[in-house]
Amino acid sequence: MMQRLARWHIWLGWLVGVPILMWTLTGLVMVARPIEEVRGETLLAGHRAIDPGALTFPADIGEPIHEARLVAQPDGPAWIVTGADGSRWRYSARDGTVIPPVAKDEARRIAEAAYTGADKLTGLTYFPAGEAPSDARSAGSLWQARFGDGDRLYIDDTTGEVLALRTGWWRTYDLMWGLHIMDLETREDTHHPILIGFAALSAIGALIGCALLFRRRKARVKE
Repeated sequence: MMQRLARWHIWLGWLVGVPILMWTLTGLVMVARPIEEVRGETLLAGHRAIDPGALTFPADIGEPIHEARLVAQPDGPAWIVTGADGSRWRYSARDGTVIPPVAKDEARRIAEAAYTGADKLTGLTYFPAGEAPSDARSAGSLWQARFGDGDRLYIDDTTGEVLALRTGWWRTYDLMWGLHIMDLETREDTHHPILIGFAALSAIGALIGCALLFRRRKARVKE
């Protein structure tokens, strides 16, 4: 029985050796730096306080709403309203009027106010819905602000919210994460047959290895 388990252990080792090494290496890279640094949280400005005096809530939204959030933006406080159907709009908190989509000049002001890194803004690019880069993780229309050190800031075109900050290390982390979960396309699917299959085979191989630790070995004959 032990000989049979040993053969299975060897064959499973050949089969799952590469995935196990990949999981170990990618995991090592992902924990090499604090997650706050990977996400660029130290490069984003904190939330600014809003004077509650003279705030106005929009009275003519015209449809049921699911949520309304008050946010501080470079051009003044605004209400981010989410409709019952999931649509999102932006209203001025000063007079309650709807605010149009973000133009290039406003995108520049938002980016410069949100980013606290030492490098300067080098460019702005608008992406229509469905055409945003994969690292934005958004299907909507947005602005991409690029900084001198390669950092990228993504701004929602409708609400003016900062969606994400992507540093160079985040992009390395994202690649390692995609390899770790064996999903290089979307890098979000952690429940698919390939990953589950290799994980199950690795677990079986490890259990067999533990069982083989108790195998009796014949004493060597002394010459």
